[in-house]
Amino acid sequence: MTVESPQLSTTEPGGVDGRGVEAPLVLSTEPPRTLGVWAQTALWGNLGISLFGPLTGALIGLSVGSVGLGLLATVVGCAIGAVILGGSATLGSVTGAPSMVALRGLLGRRGSTVPTVLNILQNIGWGTMELIVISTTAATILGAGWRWPFVLLAGAVTTTMAVRPLGSVKLLRTIMVWLVLLCSAYLFVMVLRQPSHPIDQTNVIGFWPAVDLAVAGVVSFAPLAADYSRHSRSTKAAFTGAAVGYGLAAIAYYALGVFAIAHLNGDLSDAKLIGALVGLPAGGVALFILMVDEVDEAFANIYSTTMSVHNLAPSIDRRVLSIGIGILCTLLAGLMDFSRYQSFLYLIGSVFVPLFTVAVVDFALIRRGAWDVSDRAPFRWAPVVAWLVGFLAYQLIYPGDIPGWSDLWTAAAEAIHFTAPSWLGSSVGSIVVSGVAMALLGQLGRGRSRLQA
Repeated sequence: MTVESPQLSTTEPGGVDGRGVEAPLVLSTEPPRTLGVWAQTALWGNLGISLFGPLTGALIGLSVGSVGLGLLATVVGCAIGAVILGGSATLGSVTGAPSMVALRGLLGRRGSTVPTVLNILQNIGWGTMELIVISTTAATILGAGWRWPFVLLAGAVTTTMAVRPLGSVKLLRTIMVWLVLLCSAYLFVMVLRQPSHPIDQTNVIGFWPAVDLAVAGVVSFAPLAADYSRHSRSTKAAFTGAAVGYGLAAIAYYALGVFAIAHLNGDLSDAKLIGALVGLPAGGVALFILMVDEVDEAFANIYSTTMSVHNLAPSIDRRVLSIGIGILCTLLAGLMDFSRYQSFLYLIGSVFVPLFTVAVVDFALIRRGAWDVSDRAPFRWAPVVAWLVGFLAYQLIYPGDIPGWSDLWTAAAEAIHFTAPSWLGSSVGSIVVSGVAMALLGQLGRGRSRLQA
């Protein structure tokens, strides 16, 4: 297995201080390999324990209209997403490159700029939404006047964590993981102690669209995985930490949302679910601790935006980038709300589910780990075509409900007389189509190379 990497040096002024090793400040520096399997499992477990988990779980439960199907959709979707997430983490452990730089091996140096720009936009969006959920939770617990102070406070904390990412990972695995596990167990017990009631059937859209929500929620972190797994001590530790840590945490927190819609009363859409959880005995205390832990998701998105920018501008100090991106997310969080969160998940899934399916298939089966992630990496048509057909498959099966966008794809499906079978979900269909396309096109390309040789 050979990997051609960016020109890396092993020393860097400011990269190591008296308190320990930190992440490189620029792309050309070799990343320290300090994270073992437990560190990565704890990191990804913390990232999976999120206030967005119950919100996504509530959407899943409302999409199927029953607890049993909601839990099944959660397990199926999170399992599919966890495999893709774990595979994405191996890219960083082998190449030593951040996620978007690693995609040079798939799409070439120029081709990687397209997912890089999309990932920058996605991460800014997620970072903003994480700060929104933190400040909204604070306002629900303490009063409406606390929203802006917590937007500013959370923005400052997450930006500081992004400046010192490896130190932040150590803090998360040694302290926060135990506090959030206790709070999570308490919330589960309190929700299940409430009397159950029938779930509203108004918004039922089917089992597979619910699976798509779970897949999209997990795969939304695939474009970030290599940013952390490049510091992994082994490929096995990278895959296990990401797939198991995030997968199990996501299943648990999505399940909390599924149970909540069957045991709590009132409108539980969007942020209103947080208010219902706060209303439980001592729920405010548990939610406050989880709110504090939520800063790790915002930190991850701000830091990974920085890593994505490094694929375009590798010599800019990541600390400067992190501060600028953190300020932007903080300002956006003060001006926006939760509207169209479900549509956001579907749109993310349609882009990144097929992309990272193609990446994992090409890396594991076609190139066998031999990716060129240097500035000289050539453009490759086969992965682009496989990614595109996977994206098209996702949209044709279920385009979400964004006005205009969904109408466009519904009209396209009608024009070609395509009707998706009821048993087929967008994520599963996109994974199969893009994965098979990459396998076939990749083998065809290898055959041509042998003939030319």
